[in-house]
Amino acid sequence: MNDDTLIADPIAVIGGGSIGIAFAILFARAGRPVRVHDPDPARRSVVPDEVGRRLSDLLDHGLIVEPPAAILARITTVSTLNEALAGAVLVQECAPEQLALKRGLFADLDRLAPAEAILASASSALQPSSFADQLPGRGRCLVTHPLNPPYLIPVIEIVPAPFTSEAVVTRCEQLYRAAGMSPIRVRKEVEGFVLNRLQGALLREAYCLVRDGVATVDDIDQAVRDALGLRWSVIGPFETADLNTRGGIAAHAVKMGPAYERMGAERGQHDPWTAEMVAGVVKARRRLLPLDLWEDRVAWRDRRLMDLLVQRRSS
Repeated sequence: MNDDTLIADPIAVIGGGSIGIAFAILFARAGRPVRVHDPDPARRSVVPDEVGRRLSDLLDHGLIVEPPAAILARITTVSTLNEALAGAVLVQECAPEQLALKRGLFADLDRLAPAEAILASASSALQPSSFADQLPGRGRCLVTHPLNPPYLIPVIEIVPAPFTSEAVVTRCEQLYRAAGMSPIRVRKEVEGFVLNRLQGALLREAYCLVRDGVATVDDIDQAVRDALGLRWSVIGPFETADLNTRGGIAAHAVKMGPAYERMGAERGQHDPWTAEMVAGVVKARRRLLPLDLWEDRVAWRDRRLMDLLVQRRSS
């Protein structure tokens, strides 16, 4: 199958809410024909206008080069599942986060979609085994969870079940990369996957700090927006720790590990950083950044932060 054929293969988006519209934009921007189905006629009727407004914003910010009308022309809103699924290479389900609903919907998708189509749920927390384990075609089912909107935030979690075909996972990753996404594979089924577990950990502590009178809601938002979030937009938490302490993440774990252990225990979560855990992270970081390049990477981080501060002042 050549690249032109791949681009011609349609994508079915099931659900016309905010995440469904965002996926439609993502794939149409990449040149794919997209069919959007929602059971609510009122919701279907507003899809073109909502897509058009978002495309206009993308154009105003220089994030698309095609005229919005050309991208919008690739998106068709249809009234039935059969119309949406006809010939689809990927079915992106974006229905509400309700287990019974997803079970019934995936049974319909498995029965009606082309045999080679991947069936992917945008579920934020439900594991694929919870709604696809009994399906005849369960091997083509998985979760593909983005942060909204995916056409602006490129990471997408690919979450297979133990029964999901490896070939399906690989093909799914290829489809999302071709649409401009950066897939990360979640290697075990856990509720919330990676993104929402990380978000959840921060939100749990944020709620507790407000409850305990340590900080206000606005203080915490400012701390993340103008401090932690600023740095995390350049590097992630492991690299942050690695670059924060001379000697790298091994030295950071010695310095800060006991304090973080006490903080966790205070919240009823006693998960110390064991020597084995730290050694595994150190090994991964040193593969990515030998210590003799540590100073150079610190300087790179600081320059990126300077770039961000300049951009903030000009916006």
